[in-house]
Amino acid sequence: MRISEAITKGANILKINNIHNFFLDSEILLGNILNKKREFIILNHNLKIQKNDFLKYISLIQERSSHKPLAYIIRKKDFWKNEFYVDNRALIPRPDTEIIIEEILNILRARKINNFLEIGVGSGCIILSILNEINCLKATGIDISHKALEVCKINSKRLGLNSRIKLYKCDIDKFDIGKYDLIVSNPPYICRSDLNNLMKDVIGYEPKNALNGGNDGVFEIRKVIKKSSKLLKKKGKLVLEIGHGQKNKVSELLKNNGFFIKKVIKDHGQKDRCIISIKI
Repeated sequence: MRISEAITKGANILKINNIHNFFLDSEILLGNILNKKREFIILNHNLKIQKNDFLKYISLIQERSSHKPLAYIIRKKDFWKNEFYVDNRALIPRPDTEIIIEEILNILRARKINNFLEIGVGSGCIILSILNEINCLKATGIDISHKALEVCKINSKRLGLNSRIKLYKCDIDKFDIGKYDLIVSNPPYICRSDLNNLMKDVIGYEPKNALNGGNDGVFEIRKVIKKSSKLLKKKGKLVLEIGHGQKNKVSELLKNNGFFIKKVIKDHGQKDRCIISIKI
């Protein structure tokens, strides 16, 4: 069977099962089986593939048909300038979160930062992307999930950053190690009542504790802000990812806890996504 035929068969199965990017996903999944990039698949449609490879490919197509996220099937996701290992122990990195990387790099290049903390490291995509850009920087990361920390450790090892990061399993309420010049966090911010309205790919597979922001969506954000006010040095910066429609509520929480709002940044969809504040 030729690559073009396999792609068509796979895409048709995905389309029937309401997978939006059915051709794209089919090409990526076949590339994963053949250990080739998508560009190779596109440029070699007439190349024949082995029956065993086709059967493995169809098995992955069936997985994707159940709405299992593509990243969890192939166990990887591109984020910023690196490829991260991912599985269902941690959230899949989102493109919109890359704006946080840009902003933190601007902060780090403008002033010397000695102590950098991430609250809720997940897969490690934020903290490790920053460390990979700034050679002399060391950082601390915490997460309440032991499973998420295992994924972060896999990625820190793959990127050769083990010696520059300290990881702790801890709820932010109970963390009291060190004082920091910079804190970043992408906490859970989806209202509990909205969880079941999320796409099947998300609510059916990604860890709910990394999505659930409590009854008002800012339960975890509130905890992050309150603790950051104690962990940050004076004039230290807090970089916080927020959900749609949360800017005013989160800004008020920040002001009430001794922060000055420096900047609010929009994501690729022009929604308020990131708040940068300074401890007064």
